[in-house]
Amino acid sequence: MPLGLLVRLPLAVARAVLAALRGRLGALCWSLAPLSLPLPLPLPLPLPLPLPLPGRRRVSAPSPAAPAGPRRERDDASPTPTSVNYHFTRQCNYKCGFCFHTAKTSFVLPLEEAKRGLAMLKEAGMEKINFSGGEPFLQDRGEFVGKLVQFCKQELKLPSVSIVSNGSLIRERWFKKYGEYLDILAISCDSFDEDVNVLIGRGQGNKNHVENLHKLRQWCREYAVAFKINSVINRFNVEEDMNEQIKALNPVRWKVFQCLLIEGENTGEDALREAEKFVISDEDFEQFLDRHKDVSCLVPESNQKMRDSYLILDEYMRFLNCRKGRKEPSKSILDVGVQAAIKFSGFDEKMFLKRGGKYVWSKADMKLDW
Repeated sequence: MPLGLLVRLPLAVARAVLAALRGRLGALCWSLAPLSLPLPLPLPLPLPLPLPLPGRRRVSAPSPAAPAGPRRERDDASPTPTSVNYHFTRQCNYKCGFCFHTAKTSFVLPLEEAKRGLAMLKEAGMEKINFSGGEPFLQDRGEFVGKLVQFCKQELKLPSVSIVSNGSLIRERWFKKYGEYLDILAISCDSFDEDVNVLIGRGQGNKNHVENLHKLRQWCREYAVAFKINSVINRFNVEEDMNEQIKALNPVRWKVFQCLLIEGENTGEDALREAEKFVISDEDFEQFLDRHKDVSCLVPESNQKMRDSYLILDEYMRFLNCRKGRKEPSKSILDVGVQAAIKFSGFDEKMFLKRGGKYVWSKADMKLDW
């Protein structure tokens, strides 16, 4: 064989290997790129590259379908974020005396960062997202939460997207723009007596909270959004009989909470509220439930059920652990990933299922007479 050919042969082999390696790395980049941020065509890779030596077997990373060994075992040990409550803002236009997620900051994530975190949660197994606050409709007059709702339903294809609001800032134009993407709208209403609402901190000046509740109920019917009511039972409403009003409104669910104390939020030296005067006993709560036992949509939640059975994300997308009676944050999922952060959430997945946390939560499956 001519000497020149012997010299050129290894160079040709190296070039062929380099071309193949570029193709594989380019395909890998495309497969890992988020759908919402398409990557440009793969650029030429800088030299030198580590090339496989002749006669040595090249070791590849396991394919996505293959078990990942010890790492997969650690992931399986973490709870699945099936249903997540994202309190993306702490700001509110009400001053409810028992509020346990108060306005300690004014921070709100940029929209695209919030979307990135929601996509990570979907990848980790999230099926339902609930947007809360604070008051979700304060931020950009409801446009911020509207865009998140649309993203979660249209892009992430989540089975259930819901909002908890006091209802005071919602306008019909919001339903026209975003109603089709929302499964459930939950309105907080603790009393059907306006004087009691004022005592609690839900006063709207000249506006009537109960009248607004009925208006929102009608809009939900017109724009095919399931209507839900949340009530916190406390010292000021524990004797109230709400049977007639709840049956007339006919929500898909009436979530009834026992007033809960959280250190640093509504009790303690560094708290923004003093909720002690709102607290009721377990016996008082049970008597209220017994008085309303014939309401078919009633979903009761005592302090014991509520404290550890919710996955709560704060405005920085940190899971909040309430097991010690105060909210202790994990690191942000945007920094460490969902699986690493959720281990510090204190989430009791068994209690979540026991309290009925997973239910028919997609409006497409509710078969309601809109």
